[in-house]
Amino acid sequence: MSKFNLYLYLLICFPLVSLAQNKVTGKVTDSKKHPLAGVNIAIRGTYDGATTTADGTFSFTTSASGDQIISASFTGYQPMDLKANVSASEPINIVLKNNINALRVVTISAGSFEASDDKKGTVLKPLDIVTTAGAGADIVNAIKTLPGAQQTNDREGLFVRGGTGYETQTLIDGMLVRNPFSTSLPDIPGRGRFSPFLFKGTTFSSGGYSAQYGQALSSALILESTDLPTRSSSSLGLSVIGVNGGVDKLTKDKKTSYGVEADYTNLAPYFNVVKPKQTPSLGPEIIGTSANFRRKTSSTGMLKFYGYGNWTKMGFNSNSLEYPGYMESFKVHNNNVYTNLTYRENIGNDWHLYAGASFSINTDNIHTDTLLKNPAPTLIKVRSTLSQSKLMLYKNLGSFSVVRFGGEYQYAIENSSFNGRTANYVDNYTAAFAEGDIYITPSLVGRLGGRAEYSSILAKMNFAPRVSLAYKFDNYSQFSLAYGDYYQKPEPQYLRFNNYLGYMKATHYIASFQRISNSYTFRTEVFYKKYKDLVKTVPSYNNNGDGYAKGVEVFWRDRKTFKNVDYWISYSYLDTKRDYLNYPFRVQPDFAANHTASIVYKYYLSKISTNLGLTYTFATGRPYYDPNLPVDKFMSEKTMTYNAVGVSASYLTSIRKAFTIFVLSVSNALGNKQVFGYHYSTDGLRRNEITPNVPRFIYLGMFMNFGIDRRQDVLNNL
Repeated sequence: MSKFNLYLYLLICFPLVSLAQNKVTGKVTDSKKHPLAGVNIAIRGTYDGATTTADGTFSFTTSASGDQIISASFTGYQPMDLKANVSASEPINIVLKNNINALRVVTISAGSFEASDDKKGTVLKPLDIVTTAGAGADIVNAIKTLPGAQQTNDREGLFVRGGTGYETQTLIDGMLVRNPFSTSLPDIPGRGRFSPFLFKGTTFSSGGYSAQYGQALSSALILESTDLPTRSSSSLGLSVIGVNGGVDKLTKDKKTSYGVEADYTNLAPYFNVVKPKQTPSLGPEIIGTSANFRRKTSSTGMLKFYGYGNWTKMGFNSNSLEYPGYMESFKVHNNNVYTNLTYRENIGNDWHLYAGASFSINTDNIHTDTLLKNPAPTLIKVRSTLSQSKLMLYKNLGSFSVVRFGGEYQYAIENSSFNGRTANYVDNYTAAFAEGDIYITPSLVGRLGGRAEYSSILAKMNFAPRVSLAYKFDNYSQFSLAYGDYYQKPEPQYLRFNNYLGYMKATHYIASFQRISNSYTFRTEVFYKKYKDLVKTVPSYNNNGDGYAKGVEVFWRDRKTFKNVDYWISYSYLDTKRDYLNYPFRVQPDFAANHTASIVYKYYLSKISTNLGLTYTFATGRPYYDPNLPVDKFMSEKTMTYNAVGVSASYLTSIRKAFTIFVLSVSNALGNKQVFGYHYSTDGLRRNEITPNVPRFIYLGMFMNFGIDRRQDVLNNL
C-alpha cells in the first residue's frame, strides 16, 4: 500500500477537537456588506479554525496566543490573510473581495471534468477521489462515477464513450505514463499506481482535449503534481493487507522539499480467510517505493522530480474449461520503474518555458500452464521501455488570451517472446503542436490548434486539427462546443506482428452546458465520435475497421440541500458499434453498456468525528459472444445488469501527538451477483461466468500522521 491509504482516511474526517484556551470570533462579509456563509477561517500553521455560519459569523477556540495570521478563503473570492491578536477577545471583521476573473471569465470545458485544489470550475476535488466509497482512493475508480466512463471491472483501463482502455492515455505533468496500471491477470483488473494526493489537479477529458496531447483516440487523464508542501511530515499505516510509511521534508528556506515512501502489500493472509474464486498460487505480493524532489528555482520557476518502483508477484489456479477436472495456472512477475523530471519558468516578456523528460521500463514474466500429467507450460516475456522529452513555449496575450507551441520526442523499445520466439520493434515518434486560446470578450473564447505526428514504425505522418468554442451566459452558466481529430498507433501486440499498419483515427463532436455555483453543479453533454482505420485481425492484420459512438450525459452535484450531506448523481446513455479485430461486422462491443449511472452520498457526523459514505453504481448488460449461435447473431446476447453498493465509515482520534484514523470499508456490500461475460470451451459445450474474484472486499486499517495539516481540505469538503 502507498501513502494514498494514509490520506484516504486522514482527510475524511474533521480534525480533533482543539485543546484551546483563547476564543476567536468574528464575521465575514463581501464588499457590499452581505454576510458570507461557508467561508473557511484558520490560523496559519495550526489546526485551529472554523467555517462561517449563515449570518457570516464564526467562532472557535485555540491554544495560540498573541499576534497570529488569520486566513480566510472562499470559492469565487480572493483569499485573504490578516494579522490579529487572538488573545484580545475582540471580534475580527473580514471583508472578502470578489474574484472577478474566476467568476466572469469563460473557460474551455467541453469534454473535461477537473479535480483541483484551487480552480472554481472543478466538479470533483482530490479529497472527493479518496473519500468516495467503493473507489478505494483509486483515481480511475472514482472517475468511473462520472459520466462517460464504463463499469468495466473485469479488465484493465479506463473505458470512455465507446473506446477501449488503450484509447485512454495518462499523463503526469504533461509526460506520458506508459503503464499507469499494475499488471492484470485474466478477469482481474490491475489497480492504478498513483495516489490522488500526489496531484494538485486532475483533468478527466472524455473528448475534445488540447493539441498539447496526442496518441489517445478517446480520452486523456491529465495529472498535475503538487508543488512544495506547506510543512514536513511523516506517516505510518497498518491494515489487513499490508504496511506503509513515508517521510516528506521541507527545508528551512521553504524552497526545497524531498520525500521517500515505501509500502508492502500481501494479500495471501486475507485470501486464507476470505476464499477467492481463483486459488492463489503465488502471492499476491507487492513491494513499492517512491521518491520526490521539488525545488523553487526562482520566484517563478519550479523544478520537479518524481520516481517510483514496483515489484509484484502474483498467480492463481482455476478450474480448466478445456480439460474438466484439471486446473489451469497463471503466474506473473512484474517490475515497473517510472521517472519524471519537469521544469517551468517565466523567461520574460510574458513568455513561459516548460521542459520535461521521463523514462519508464516495464517487464512482465508470465507463466501459464494446464496442470496435466504432462504439463506444457507457456512462457511469455514482455519488456517495454519508453524515453520521452518535451518542450513548450507559451505567451500571454493581454489579460486572458494565450498562445502555446512546442514539440515532443518518444523513443520506444518493445521486446517480447513467446516460448522463446521473439517479436520486437523500435519506434521513433515525433510531434509538433501549436494552439491559441483567444478571448474575443471575457465571456466568449475560442481555441484553435493542431498537432502533427510522425511514427517511424508506421512510416506515416498525420495532422490533427482541433477547435473549441465557449460562451458564458452569466457568472455560473456556460455553453461549449468542441471538434477535433485524434490519432493513435495500434497496440504493441499488433505492431509486433505487422509493421505495415497505419494510424487509427477518431473524430470528436461535442456540445455541453454547465452551471456551477458554490453549492451546486449541473452539467449535460451530447457527443458523436466517428472511428476510422481501426485494426482488424482477420483475414489478416489491416486497418479496415471502423465504428461510431454517440450519446448524452448528465451530472448533478449538491452540497447544500441537506445538512452535512454531499452527494452527486451521474447518468450516461451510449449508443456505439464498431467493426474491429475479429468482428464480422459492426456490433456493440463487449465492454460497452447502453446505460450507466452512479449515486455518491457522503454524510458527516460531527459529534462523533465520523464520516459515512455510500456509492451505488448501475450498468445495463454488456454484449458477449456465444459461439453456438450463427454468425448473424454475433454479440447478440447480453449479461445481467450490473449493481454494486460500496460503503465506508471512518473514525478520527489521536495517539500521543499523531492524528490517527480507523477505517472500515466494504465494496459490493450487498453481495450482488455480477457477471461481466462468459468464457466458452473450444467446442462451445462448456462455459464459465466471468465474475469478481471475491464477491466483496472488506478493508480495515489504522493510519497515523505526524505533522501534516490538511484542515482546509476537510473544511472545503463539508
